[in-house]
Amino acid sequence: MKLYILNGPNLNFLGIREPAHYGSTTYAQLLEMIGTHCKEKGIEAVCRQSNHEGTLVDLIQEAYLEGADGIVINPGAYTHTSIALLDAVKSVMLPTVEVHISKVEEREDFRQVSYIRTACVKTITGHGVAGYLEAIDYLLDTVGERQ
Repeated sequence: MKLYILNGPNLNFLGIREPAHYGSTTYAQLLEMIGTHCKEKGIEAVCRQSNHEGTLVDLIQEAYLEGADGIVINPGAYTHTSIALLDAVKSVMLPTVEVHISKVEEREDFRQVSYIRTACVKTITGHGVAGYLEAIDYLLDTVGERQ
């Protein structure tokens, strides 16, 4: 199984940016945690981060072109603004799980809107960085059943 793990703007600043919301785990530690988890499960994980919307669209399309079985995405602030990411996920038709480290439903009003959510098979919020592992396991269980 091959999964793309995509992260949007400012997630490269994990551990620095608002630790009260996002915790103290750094982006490098998150990547290490995902890599270890995926290796144990026999999953090839392609982890990418960008602060640019168009680059994230390109990476979603790349996931399709490179034969990925699914996508885990934390779109960051683009969750609330990007129809382009929604359209990209819809166009590739890969099972996609939306992940948010913080519990966005308990934060500012603008964070209640997720454009990408309608194209996702599942959303995980408020479980910290462990939400990524939950998303990976969900795709392993659901996509693995179909293969």
